[in-house]
Amino acid sequence: MTLKSIKTPLLEVSGLSTTFGSGRASIPAVRDVSFRLNKGEVLGLVGESGSGKSVTLRSILGLSRHYGTTTGTVTWRGENLVTTPEAKMRRIRGGEIAMIFQEPMTSLNPLLTVGLQIDETLKAHTDLSASERRKRAVEMLDVVGIPAASSRLTEYPHQFSGGMRQRVMIAIALAARPKLLLADEPTTALDVTIQAQILDLILSLARDFDMGVILVTHDLGVVAQTCDQVAVMYAGRIVEEGPVRPVLRDPQHPYTVGLMRSVPQDVAPRTPLYSIPGTPPSLLALPAGCAFAARCPQKSDQCEAGRPDLTGAGPERAVACFNRIRKEGGAAA
Repeated sequence: MTLKSIKTPLLEVSGLSTTFGSGRASIPAVRDVSFRLNKGEVLGLVGESGSGKSVTLRSILGLSRHYGTTTGTVTWRGENLVTTPEAKMRRIRGGEIAMIFQEPMTSLNPLLTVGLQIDETLKAHTDLSASERRKRAVEMLDVVGIPAASSRLTEYPHQFSGGMRQRVMIAIALAARPKLLLADEPTTALDVTIQAQILDLILSLARDFDMGVILVTHDLGVVAQTCDQVAVMYAGRIVEEGPVRPVLRDPQHPYTVGLMRSVPQDVAPRTPLYSIPGTPPSLLALPAGCAFAARCPQKSDQCEAGRPDLTGAGPERAVACFNRIRKEGGAAA
């Protein structure tokens, strides 16, 4: 069951699944993912590495269709992007829905100036003239906080610092004024100060451009500060979702509780930090029941026999657990 909203969603994802390979070698990277994003909202996708967060973003944009099989529906402006022809998807990518990838040095072309790379997006998705495109490129570099924007259009990615390269990526993503921004760990490998600047910049631009944002991150502190909604993913599925404050203050899935406990808080020097016992299951051999059961302190025989559905667990919240945790510490069947 998915969470309902009285608002008309900007994006609605239902039953999204992506599998790589076939037969015994098939890898179900994303399994039956459903969520809604309203206009102007920021949704955080969190979970350990390999939980399916990045593949979910790529599946929304149809970037997984060339090397995997994607099913389900991704409703965008009344159309299912899963079945949208590739020619039309090229117009949607960058024009209506933009994406910021994890590492700018592997996403930016080292042989082209940043001006040409911004211009490439504008050529594909706008009717601006050459002079207007250059003016927009300068404007975007200025908006994302790059000084001397006009002169830096002729520079190459290696001439920018890590934080500035990430700002260039944001400028490229927002150049055509998209309505949805997919940000895949946009602050990876940046120091804390630059990370805060980049996140503040994304949120500020989202408000200015009236965009929806889906933010993939490992940092629950970032989620608490920047997101309106949060979806916790494990082994390709959403296991808990809802408004940020209720979920982080009162997590009900044992996995979410484990993630919260893994955040250091008032830890004495030389005290071992908490980590969730065990490791995520292999996607090549997922158990028949709950994928988290082998690591879960709340598990019961029911957990190993069947897979829990994502069901309502309070106002606008849903949890996929047979033994969800109540705030006072007891389990609720």
